[in-house]
Amino acid sequence: MLAQDMKLIMPDLPVVDLQRARAFYEETLGFEPSMAHEWGVFYKVGDNAGLFLYQRAATKADHTEVSFKVDDLEKEMAEMREKGVVFEEYDLPEMGIKTVNGVASYDGEKEAWFKDTEGNILSISESKNI
Repeated sequence: MLAQDMKLIMPDLPVVDLQRARAFYEETLGFEPSMAHEWGVFYKVGDNAGLFLYQRAATKADHTEVSFKVDDLEKEMAEMREKGVVFEEYDLPEMGIKTVNGVASYDGEKEAWFKDTEGNILSISESKNI
């Protein structure tokens, strides 16, 4: 399959408590479900992306699982903080990443990481390169 033939990029994210996760993604992040079942929910995000949450036993990931690109990082962070989102602080010299007030700046990027209710690591970023 060629990349130009793909219609949608869609990460699948496991969640332990689907109702709790749905409340976070819908009420806190403002996503609207496109399709929902008792075992999973799909959100369309932008023109060519989506996100599928599905219920399963706990998993452990210690890396960013989904990144969302935004036009104004500070604005988005302020709105998310008002809804209770806490941004992570990292100091990873081997990767050239150190956050200040939740934001890392590198190579024309500004990025901030946070966790959903299920412990999945997500990020929002503002990029001059993408």
